[in-house]
Amino acid sequence: MTAEKRVHTPIAAAASGLLSGAAALGAAELAAALLRPQASPLLAVGSAFIDLTPEWLKAFAIRTFGADDKTVLMLGLVAAVAACAIAAGLLSTRRPRLAAGGVATLAALTAVAALSRPGAAPADALPSLVAAVTGTLALHLMRRPRPPHRDLPAAAEPARAGRRALLRAGVAVLGFAAVSGGTARLVNGARDAAAGGDLALPLPADPARPLPPGSDLRLPGLSSFTTSNRSFYRVDTALVVPRVPYRDWRLRVHGLVHRPVELTFDQLLSRPLVERDITLTCVSNEVGGPYTGHARWLGVDLAQLLREAGVRPGADQILSRSADGWTCGTPVETVLDGRDALLAVGMNGEVLPAAHGFPARMIVPGLYGYVSATKWVTEIKITRFADEQAYWTRRGWAEIAPIKTASRIEVPKPFARIPAGRTTIAGTAWAQHRGVAAVEVRIDQGPWTRARLAPSPTPDTWRQWHLDWPATPGDHHLEVRAIDATGQVQPSRRTPPFPDGTTGRHSVLVTVS
Repeated sequence: MTAEKRVHTPIAAAASGLLSGAAALGAAELAAALLRPQASPLLAVGSAFIDLTPEWLKAFAIRTFGADDKTVLMLGLVAAVAACAIAAGLLSTRRPRLAAGGVATLAALTAVAALSRPGAAPADALPSLVAAVTGTLALHLMRRPRPPHRDLPAAAEPARAGRRALLRAGVAVLGFAAVSGGTARLVNGARDAAAGGDLALPLPADPARPLPPGSDLRLPGLSSFTTSNRSFYRVDTALVVPRVPYRDWRLRVHGLVHRPVELTFDQLLSRPLVERDITLTCVSNEVGGPYTGHARWLGVDLAQLLREAGVRPGADQILSRSADGWTCGTPVETVLDGRDALLAVGMNGEVLPAAHGFPARMIVPGLYGYVSATKWVTEIKITRFADEQAYWTRRGWAEIAPIKTASRIEVPKPFARIPAGRTTIAGTAWAQHRGVAAVEVRIDQGPWTRARLAPSPTPDTWRQWHLDWPATPGDHHLEVRAIDATGQVQPSRRTPPFPDGTTGRHSVLVTVS
């Protein structure tokens, strides 16, 4: 057995491959940070995977992992890269050409994924090329033969010298991976700081009215009426939050309009700003789910902007595009019918957070987010539904998706154990742009009882409700339904979110002791 083979045991070969993979990822992330973050091989492959994932798997991921679904996907990709790197390391000891060919194939696949993304440029393939070259060089460094060390006994000399040289090479490769990856994080952090950290928004020309007294019941365990920016739900297809420096941001309004418009961020802020209370809901929200939240939004009147551009007869769709290429189709009539549709720049008295669409996003009350709430918006094209389809409608989701009347029980929690006697049942209900007229609760399939409604500022917000219940010992089934201002009762039949939002009534089981 040669000295090189003794040094490169299967464990050593696997470790060499793993370290080489880490160096390749670090170099690729640094190249992407300097070039364009979206060109990262991991992000490109992850985004392509999201686009190709069937609806049932997406629904499962959201239902199972919630807001952590993207983190789970990225961890899975890192694990896959680690497995490929280990395989390349094992192959390199016996079939180095095959190992190099595998690395080149992976690089080609990630380059194709990067070039397939919306708005991609030829240079987006560079991080994948950098990863391939770095990984190959690192793997070669880890496996090349070592010269003997003259101070060691002849029998032990080659093996010991080889192990030490391998250890030194491993430390060097690991250090390179750490430095390149850390530098990439610093570069991206500097870009994030430049996105809008120094921005102060003007005061609204048309401020929202104060919330009615009592609109927030402030009950333990009940969601607050206004959802904090940190707690507000986030559901989108972006694996990393797009960072768009507001000084570079442009909004283009074009298509079937008489007068195309292009605005800088400064020009947008020079317009009269409107402040409104609006509750948003995601179409992925299951019965009783968490993907709904309320905020006070600051922005520009979107309808006024469209009127300035002049929508041509026959146009029925607003096809908006985000900075990462995602598209959304919104009915023109829902923006021009008098509701408070906004191009928002602020949220709850602060600059719009990057995770929620900075520099600007669309807000159209009464519609699920996938047809109304484009974040990081850079383009608004007036077109027709018959001519163009948006991201989710191409995948079978409905073109027209008004938010359905819904309610949930938040107090007590499912499977809670509570003492006998008078207790409070409470929750939230929403029917945006129609308004919630009543909420009813029943116990153990008994008669429906009207709950007390807290006031709400507008029909575009949710409402809190509560009911006093003389709880008796035993297991009990609590169920809730809402009735909107048109008289529509929340249906009992449960349907999945696809294709236009879930239906059904929320219920919980509790034990009274």
